[in-house]
Amino acid sequence: MNNSVPGTSLEVDSSGVGVITLRNPPVNALHPKVLQSLFENLMKCHARDDVKAIVVTGDQGKFCAGFDINQFIEGGEGGGIDGRINDAFVNLLENGPKPSVAAVQGLALGGGCEVALACNARVATPGTSIGLPELQLGIIPGFGGTQRLPRVVGVAKATEMMLTSVPIRVPAAKDAGLVDVVAEPRDLMRAAKQLALDIAEGRHARVMSLFRTDRVGTYEEAMAVLDFARAQSAKKARGLQHPLLCIDAIQYGIEHGGLEGLKKESECFDAAAALDTHKALVHIFFAQRSTKKVQGITDHGLKARPIRKIAVLGGGLMGSGIATACVLSGYQVLIKEINEKFMQSGLDRVKSNIMSRVKKGKMKEAVAQKALSLLHGTTSYDEFSSVDMVIEAVIEDIGLKQKIFQDLVSVCPPHAILSTNTSTIDIELIGSKVPQAQDRIVGAHFFSPAHVMPLLEIVRTPKSSAQVVLDTIEFGSKIKKTPVVVGNCTGFAVNRVFFPYTQAACLLVDMGLDPYMIDKVIAGFGMPMGPFRLSDLVGADIGLHVGKNFLDSFPDRCYPARIIMILNEKKRLGEKTGSGFYAFGPGRKASPDPALGDILQESRSASGMDGLLSSPPFSKMGPKDIIEFIMLPVVNEGCRVIAEGIVDKPADLDIATVMSMGFPAPRGGLIFWADLLGAKYINDRLEQWSNAFASKGLAGFFKPCDYLKAAAASGRKLQQGRASSSKL
Repeated sequence: MNNSVPGTSLEVDSSGVGVITLRNPPVNALHPKVLQSLFENLMKCHARDDVKAIVVTGDQGKFCAGFDINQFIEGGEGGGIDGRINDAFVNLLENGPKPSVAAVQGLALGGGCEVALACNARVATPGTSIGLPELQLGIIPGFGGTQRLPRVVGVAKATEMMLTSVPIRVPAAKDAGLVDVVAEPRDLMRAAKQLALDIAEGRHARVMSLFRTDRVGTYEEAMAVLDFARAQSAKKARGLQHPLLCIDAIQYGIEHGGLEGLKKESECFDAAAALDTHKALVHIFFAQRSTKKVQGITDHGLKARPIRKIAVLGGGLMGSGIATACVLSGYQVLIKEINEKFMQSGLDRVKSNIMSRVKKGKMKEAVAQKALSLLHGTTSYDEFSSVDMVIEAVIEDIGLKQKIFQDLVSVCPPHAILSTNTSTIDIELIGSKVPQAQDRIVGAHFFSPAHVMPLLEIVRTPKSSAQVVLDTIEFGSKIKKTPVVVGNCTGFAVNRVFFPYTQAACLLVDMGLDPYMIDKVIAGFGMPMGPFRLSDLVGADIGLHVGKNFLDSFPDRCYPARIIMILNEKKRLGEKTGSGFYAFGPGRKASPDPALGDILQESRSASGMDGLLSSPPFSKMGPKDIIEFIMLPVVNEGCRVIAEGIVDKPADLDIATVMSMGFPAPRGGLIFWADLLGAKYINDRLEQWSNAFASKGLAGFFKPCDYLKAAAASGRKLQQGRASSSKL
């Protein structure tokens, strides 16, 4: 057959085993053509007299990564999945005239796991990953997983696997009952064929997972597990319906049997697929994979150059975090500091970061030691002649950074990428003293802690070469970050878009709202924490410094929050001083601070905003109004960033806001969520507030930008982006 066309192949050996191979590179995803071909070849096997048993396997050492996710976009709601597929799984794989065995290698995820579960037995190689991660896409297993997995591994383990979307590996999968036989790759097909023949000839029991009851336990035990799962889902996945739909399907099958459970699963799958959550999470899935496709960079036929050795200037919290991410990905790393003491502190921080992974069981000691062997420290530039990339991570001092880049140009090879981790300073200004090297200067903006946070903002100036940007994209991917290329402006993309976030929240406080109530509402929206708890985490001193940058750059649309200044004056900087908006006890546990009352009153009196809550349109501010008051100015700034070409495409801004600020992924990122509300709705709300605050001199804080107004007038989605190319 043509291996470039999704499908399956059938070969019958001399022993009478029909081997059906799933073929859809690179991971044999279940495209509709693969499923159709699978069912056709199963029917052929059942009809042929020379076939005694069936083995299903995957091409190129991979069983199947699941349903083809592209179908959720191309195939309409639910990807075209319906009950007929489940019927075929039962009638052809599980309960057909001839037994079936899955020969599993590499991975069996989602629909791939469900294919294996429908077979009468499973043989797998060591290290194979098996699981049902569908909830990550806002849906539930749709090919019988909610019914068969609880009957194979037990209700508790199955529910955990589905709700956490965490797969298990062989041999643990065998211990759980998910795999019958473990075989080395060279013996996989032999073992699977033999087991299939043993079942066919009565030497081994034929097991039909859908009808098993031995692993389910008593009804009371199963209900206790599911009740606990519902409570945990309500707590950890607040407001999300699809985990509860998954539990509903599991429960119905336990109460009414597997066949009826399949019908309920289809019903619950359809309900989940119709939710905005599913559309949002599918959007995030594809958005994350598209950030490496950048107009003018990745479409010029360039190939990334190899990077082997990296120098990090500065061994503080940020520099040591960057160095940690690099050595964990196999790069040689040189940390430079101004003296031996600081250098050793930087090396110790990296070691602490890595050894903490060992203590938590996330890394083996030998792997940790290998990573640490790649790390070296220095107080001079002597070894910089062999580096391929430099990441400057010193304090935010323009003069110091300019001097460092002058030094780097004189000591680094001419191919070396010269990057800065600044979060506040113009990249062109940093490189202004070395005009001969501006084509290889970029921003490499990590988020703290750098070895944990998944986003890397790559800041390109008009003079940065496409080759250097491409190399930095590849570097970001290799250190397991999601790279997003952005333009050079105050705050770049993420910090710029979110500057109204805390300002709007402070405005609400000055109007009379309780900051702790605001934090609770915003956390309920899905943010990791509210704006005031975030301020305490970052530090009010940092907030004041960053806020001044935005006030200087965008004076017409800032709210200079007096409360942040007062906190600085009173040395209440947040966690670092033991108090800020909150009081911090042992373990930095935050609790409301009664002493904040006087500070709130002082800020409100100075602001002239106190009392606004008693008049329209603010007299009935509910949670929805609070969320929109804080988040819609953020959307407005996001629209400006799109219009100015600071991001290559709106989806890049979605993934950046999710991976840096923790914007809730089930809402699809900032701009996707905005489109769910609608540009006209957002425009009208902002206009209303702009008019209401005009007398206070704050009309500009809310005034809709031209991009938003145009989308509102035309009905265009904000996700459609600019008509012309970006500034990138």
